[in-house]
Amino acid sequence: MSEIGFSKRWMGNAETVFALSNGFIGMRGTFEEGRPGIETGTFLNGFHETWNIEHAEEAYGFARTGQTIINAPDASLLKLYVDDEPLFLPTARLPGYKRELDFRDGVLRRDLHWSTPAGKQVQISSTRLVSLEQRHLGAISYEVTLDTDAPVVISSQLLNRQDAQAVDEPRGNGNDPRRAKAFRSRVLNAEDHHTENLRLVTGYRTTNSRMTLGVGVDHVVETDNSWKSSATWSEDLAKIVFTIEAKAGVPFRIVKYFTYHMSRSVPPRELVDRSRRTLDRAVRDGYASLLEAQRRYLDDFWHRADVQVEGPRRVQQAIRWNIFQLGQASARAETAGIPAKGLTGQAYEGHYFWDTEIYVAPFLTYTQPRITRNLLRFRHTMLPLARERARELSEPGALFPWRTINGEEASAYYQAGTAQYHIDADIAYAIKRYVDVRGDDELLAEVGAEILVETARLWIGLGFYSPDDEAFHLHGVTGPDEYTTVVNDNAFTNLMARQNLRYAAEVAQWMRDEQPAAYRHLVHETDLRESEVAAWQRAADAMFVPYDEERGIHPQDANFLEKERWDFAGTPIDRYPLLLHYHPLVIYRHQVIKQADVVLAMVLLGDQFSQEQKRRNFDYYDPLTTGDSSLSACVQSILAAEIGYEEKALEYFQYALLMDLADIAGNVVDGVHIASTGGVWMALVYGFGGLRDHDGRLRFDPRLPLPWQRLAFPLRFHDRRIEVELTHEAMCFTITEGESLTIEVRGVDHELQPGETLTLDSPGDAEADDADAPGLGQEPDGPVVKVTEAREGDLRSGRRGSPLPDEITDRPVRDEA
Repeated sequence: MSEIGFSKRWMGNAETVFALSNGFIGMRGTFEEGRPGIETGTFLNGFHETWNIEHAEEAYGFARTGQTIINAPDASLLKLYVDDEPLFLPTARLPGYKRELDFRDGVLRRDLHWSTPAGKQVQISSTRLVSLEQRHLGAISYEVTLDTDAPVVISSQLLNRQDAQAVDEPRGNGNDPRRAKAFRSRVLNAEDHHTENLRLVTGYRTTNSRMTLGVGVDHVVETDNSWKSSATWSEDLAKIVFTIEAKAGVPFRIVKYFTYHMSRSVPPRELVDRSRRTLDRAVRDGYASLLEAQRRYLDDFWHRADVQVEGPRRVQQAIRWNIFQLGQASARAETAGIPAKGLTGQAYEGHYFWDTEIYVAPFLTYTQPRITRNLLRFRHTMLPLARERARELSEPGALFPWRTINGEEASAYYQAGTAQYHIDADIAYAIKRYVDVRGDDELLAEVGAEILVETARLWIGLGFYSPDDEAFHLHGVTGPDEYTTVVNDNAFTNLMARQNLRYAAEVAQWMRDEQPAAYRHLVHETDLRESEVAAWQRAADAMFVPYDEERGIHPQDANFLEKERWDFAGTPIDRYPLLLHYHPLVIYRHQVIKQADVVLAMVLLGDQFSQEQKRRNFDYYDPLTTGDSSLSACVQSILAAEIGYEEKALEYFQYALLMDLADIAGNVVDGVHIASTGGVWMALVYGFGGLRDHDGRLRFDPRLPLPWQRLAFPLRFHDRRIEVELTHEAMCFTITEGESLTIEVRGVDHELQPGETLTLDSPGDAEADDADAPGLGQEPDGPVVKVTEAREGDLRSGRRGSPLPDEITDRPVRDEA
């Protein structure tokens, strides 16, 4: 991904698009020179400040503790002066400019040709990386070469941007609830500092959360020029200034290593020591070793995760950018979750949502299951606070926070926050999918079963049996659609809760019969009673699922169909997203949908709907869906593909694919929409690839779009690696690692053997527009089967307000991987 010209107008967006991260350290794509910058930021996963949530009118049980990710001290700064004139990009004469993000090497490169006011020609080359192998380390190589002798100064800084804990210049709607809150007082307080030769290390403690931080930089200089250095330090700015007598044609190169360590309990002094050890190792091993390790990591990543598409121009590049963002956001997210923006921006306060379990975990489970396991183990660490939260809401079991960093509920708006009880079922769903795909029963004994027990208990406490129909109901809940809140019997919530209850009962019974020692431990930890398991099964069997016989659809909730439809024709484009232009009460009284709700249920639990029900539901809800949430387009694409609406499927896929690259939502400056990047992978694999895995078996019913010639992707399933390749002529499946496996393709079972390619004729993609066309689980008319030796290496409708550009971007970005 390349930028071939400096553009101040696109600068904020580029800071997001060119951001680097490893899941622990995130560094926006700002310039080494420091200025200009729109949303400068360095973020550490989970490193946050707390603050008291102030409610205009108090009530029992409201969230009390706000949490906001901290903009950590910036180690990327290398300010350049030639003849004492600073390099300032907006006014500099730049005969040459190129910046590129290399998905293969995991580095951000920039090459500048600066013609100074005095006529000197300066070549500047920089390479930046955040190590995917070494969680706490990153580095920048910065090289300057002149065409004539001149004095040069490079000021390498470690800047604690107290003013950058909030936005420097407000943009757009200042009431946008998605943006981070501003801190009104000092957040980071320096407690320890060491300066030694070319090294600076400082230890900090936050004011309220009392978290601690160690941050350090060290430098290695390579040059034949004469130079000297001096160091200064203050609480908010430490720097080493290099003064160089530069000779014509003789490069001056600095390698700047940076490291971050954080803790909830360890004193800053110890983190300073850890930082020094990390820098010792980095300097000893050298920059080249970091580059080599980065390439090795990404070679393995792409082997596991690459999705190949032969089709319209730029689609492949955009797909890989989205997948690269997933890799960056999750690689070293150990003992933490994945924030909604990853570590590319401060929006949504750096909070963890349901995004991780529903939109990101599918990708990780099929490509890097180790990371999914870590994420689920992290959720388990929140269980004690989730139990407390359930008690606070007068319920048994555990209620996980809708948005959080430290495990406490941080959503001050309970209607679209705490009321989204489905977060419990979402986590249970992710556990089930991981176990089904990975075959890892050990996770259940370790953390999964305990979560399932406590989430099942919540549903029993929250729900009730109606005396009228003896059905089990869930009232006062909010589903995924945040334009419809605190309703009775939200279809998505009820369906997901039903699966949560059934799976909890299944796992408890399995552990009792097959893992008695683990079951005894579970009983000890949770005081589980046999009668509870029976109650879960009974409630699941009696769960009320709204259905309208006349329309043949599932109402989104018990009263949704009684509301007036939103006047879409009378709503100007500039009034979207609705949440920024209409009072919530205006929105709540209408049939209008922020994001897929029933449609999402049909994607996640598709085996519980007929093809006709899917079509009818989609036809009803699609025109009501604004797409004001970035989580919607990918889901709509998946279902549209399944029911044969190819044009809609492609259109929604393009919205998801370009959500950030074309700034579809208008807020890419705030960071990458990580859930949408996960949704891109889901749309490719579940939508066009036709993968379904509802009961732990792999089923495929591909829907390859006509404009594409080929779609190929790998999957990891039960210790096997499977390559899937789809064209309009054939469907090919190969096991490249592991033992034989039975898969289902368009209703027919096939045995895959290691090292052999199963090739099935693709007699046109399933014509789901025909009511009699085969759906998932239905048998087509006998495909032709071929088995060959495998070769190594084969491999706007309902959306409002955001017009889709013909190209990925009209900005100066070149089309190359």
